[in-house]
Amino acid sequence: MRDPFQSTNRKRRSIRLIDIDSWVDTGLFRIGRFIAGWAESFSVFMRRFRLTGVSRATAEVGSDVLTLGLGGAILALALALPAFDATRLGWRAQGDYSVTFLDRNGTEIGKRGIKRKETVPLEEMPDHLIKAVLATEDRRFFEHFGIDVFGTIRAMNENLRAAAVVQGGSSITQQLAKNLFLSNERTIERKVKEAFLALWLEANLSKDEILKLYLDRAYMGGGNFGVEAASEFYFDKAVTDVNLAESALLAGLFKAPARYAPHINLPAARARANEVLTNMVQADFLTEGQVIGARRRPANVIEQPDVAGSPNYFMDWAFEEVKRLSPRGDRSLTVRTTVDVSLQTAANEAVESILRENSDSYRARQAALVAVEPDGAVRAMVGGRDYGESQFNRATDALRQPGSSFKPFVYATAMLNGFNPGSVVRDAPICIGGWCPRNYNGRFSGPVSLTTALVKSINVVPVRLAQNIGRDKIVDVAKKMGLSTELLITRSLPLGAAEVRVVDMAGAYAVLANGGYRATPYAFTQIITSRGDVIYDRREDAPPQERALPDEAVAAMNEILVQVPEWGTGRRAKLEGIRTAGKTGTTSAYRDAWFVGYTGNYVAAVWMGNDNYQPTRRLTGGRLPAMTWNRFMTFAHDGVEIKPIPFVDDPEAETDDGAAAVADATADENAVRAPSSLSAATTTRLIRLQDLMRDAPKVGPVADFKPSAPPAAFGVAGGETVVDVLPPSPVAQ
Repeated sequence: MRDPFQSTNRKRRSIRLIDIDSWVDTGLFRIGRFIAGWAESFSVFMRRFRLTGVSRATAEVGSDVLTLGLGGAILALALALPAFDATRLGWRAQGDYSVTFLDRNGTEIGKRGIKRKETVPLEEMPDHLIKAVLATEDRRFFEHFGIDVFGTIRAMNENLRAAAVVQGGSSITQQLAKNLFLSNERTIERKVKEAFLALWLEANLSKDEILKLYLDRAYMGGGNFGVEAASEFYFDKAVTDVNLAESALLAGLFKAPARYAPHINLPAARARANEVLTNMVQADFLTEGQVIGARRRPANVIEQPDVAGSPNYFMDWAFEEVKRLSPRGDRSLTVRTTVDVSLQTAANEAVESILRENSDSYRARQAALVAVEPDGAVRAMVGGRDYGESQFNRATDALRQPGSSFKPFVYATAMLNGFNPGSVVRDAPICIGGWCPRNYNGRFSGPVSLTTALVKSINVVPVRLAQNIGRDKIVDVAKKMGLSTELLITRSLPLGAAEVRVVDMAGAYAVLANGGYRATPYAFTQIITSRGDVIYDRREDAPPQERALPDEAVAAMNEILVQVPEWGTGRRAKLEGIRTAGKTGTTSAYRDAWFVGYTGNYVAAVWMGNDNYQPTRRLTGGRLPAMTWNRFMTFAHDGVEIKPIPFVDDPEAETDDGAAAVADATADENAVRAPSSLSAATTTRLIRLQDLMRDAPKVGPVADFKPSAPPAAFGVAGGETVVDVLPPSPVAQ
C-alpha cells in the first residue's frame, strides 16, 4: 500500500539528478577516451619521425639553436627599439640645412649640410662613379634586403685568414643607417641598432633613394659630406664632370677618409683608387682595357689651404645645435660661432703632442678637450685625435665617469649645508652596506679639514659628507651647475660613479669661474638667413643667466680649488704667474683620467682614455690631462689681460710692481713675507723630488720609539671641532 505522505515530486526530482550525474560521467568518460585515443594515434604517428644516434643529436642541437636564436632576436629588437625614435623626428628634413660657419671674428671656417638647395639627381651622376662605389662598398647592393649575409660571412673569413680587419661586412644600407641615426662608437649595441635600422630603411625607401642618400651624406674628408661637395673640394668641378680616375679616387674615400684624403696623402689616395679600379674589373663592371687609362693617368687634386686646426668636431656640434633651434623658413644659413681658430689649433696641438709622446707608455689612445669662457662661450673643442678616422665626438657625445673631478659638486653642496673650508671630518674606515671605499694611497689621515680632503683628493671624506647631507642634494646642485646627464643616486656617487659629458663638465666648472651663475656651453651668437635677416641673436634671444651657487659657496670652493695646483693632485697643471684652480679625476681600473680647471679667463676640461673602455696603464688625471691642460692654457693666456678668479686674491699681483715691493721691504726691514704660492718651475722640481722619494727603496726604522702616554681622545684638532659625520661601521664579513 502506498504511503499517503510520500511526495511523488521528490521522487521525480531524485530520478532527474541521477540522470544528470550519469550523463556527465558518461560524457567525461567519452571525452577522456577520445583524448587518450587521439594521443595514442598521435604517438604512433610521431614514432615514424623518431630519431636515434647522430640524427637525434643533430635535431636537438638544431632545436636549441632555433630557441636561442629566437631569444637573441627578441633581445636584439629590445636593444634596437630606442633607435627607432630617430625615425619619427623628420630625419629627411634634418639634412636639408645648408649652413656656413664663421669664427668669432667673422672668418669662414667651414660648412655643414647640403652644399646647395638642389643636389645632383642620381641619374645625372656619372655611371662610372656609381659602379666604382658599388664595386668597392657593396657589390650585392641591389640583391640583398639591407644586410648582406654572404658578404658578412666572406668578410669574416677574410679577416680571420689575415688575423686583422681587412674587409668590412656592412652593406651600404647599414652604413647609411649609421650616418643618419647613429654615432661611430664601436659597440655591440650600435651594431644591433644599425642592422634593424637598415631593415627599416629597406622597407621604407627604394634602392635608388638609399644609394642617393648614401652618396650625399657620407663623410669624404676635409670636412666635406657627400660626393658633390668632395668633387668641388678636391677637383674644383661638379660631380657630373668627374672622369674615371677621379671617380675611383672618390670611391676610395668611403672606407677611411682620413687615411686616403688626397689633400693629406696623395700617394695613398692614388693607391687606394687603383684598388677601386681593380674592384670594378673583378665585379665585371669594366674591363682591364677600360681602366688602364685611369691607372696610367691618376687623378690630380687642387691645392688646399692648411686645415690642421679645422674645428670639425665643433662644427658638427654647432650644426646639431642649429637644427635643435629649428629655425623656420630659409634653411640656407650663415652662423657666427664662438670658436677661436687660434685656440682651436692650440687645443689640437696640445692633445696630439701629449698623446704622441706618451700614449704608448700609458696605453691611452683617445682624448677630448673643451675650452669655454666663464659665460659658456665655447672657444675650442677637440672631440678626438683624428676627425677623419672617427667622427664620433667624445667631447659632446661620449658618456664617461668623472672620478674625483665630481667631488667639487659634493663639497659645493656641503658649503650650502653649514660646512666651510675649515670644517674637519674624520678620514677613517667606513662601510655602507658592505661597500668600503678606500683612499688612493690605501692609508687614512684621521681628522682633516675639507680643504685638505679635496686638495689631496681623499675619498672617504666626500662619502661621509654625502651620508650627512644627502646624495639627492648633491644631484640637485650638480644639475643646477650644468650636468645634463642622468645621475643615479648610488653609494659611490660622491666618488664620481656617474656618467657625464666633457662639455658639461666645462660648463659646470664655469659656474665657479664666473661667480656662481649657470654657464651652459653655447656654440654661436648669431644666425643669419641667405637674405641677411638675423633670425637669432644671443644678446636678445638667450634666456637670462640663472644663479646656480651663492657667493659664499663660490668663494669657499674657489678658496679650496686654487690650492689643488699648488700642493695637491693637480700640480702639473699650474700656470706660471697665473692663479689656477681645478680638480683631477681618475676612475677605477684607470679607465678615465680628467683634469678640469679654470682661471679668471678660461675654463677647460680634458679627458683621456680609450673608446673600448680598456684600462690605461695607471694614467691619472694629474699626469697627461693636467699636462695637456697646462700646455693649452699657457697658449690661451699669452698676451691677454689676466682676470682674477672670483673671491680669490691673486698673490702674483702683489709682486707686479717691483719698486713698490722694494719700498715695502725698506719700510719694514724686519717684516718677512713668505710666498703664498710656488712658481711653476719650483713645483715641477718638487714633483720630481716626490717621484724620486716614492721610487726609493724603503728603509726600516732605526729604533722603535713608543709614546710615553697614549694620545687623548680627539674632540678638537688644530683648533677646529672634529665633525664625525658618520661613525665607521664594522667591516662586513
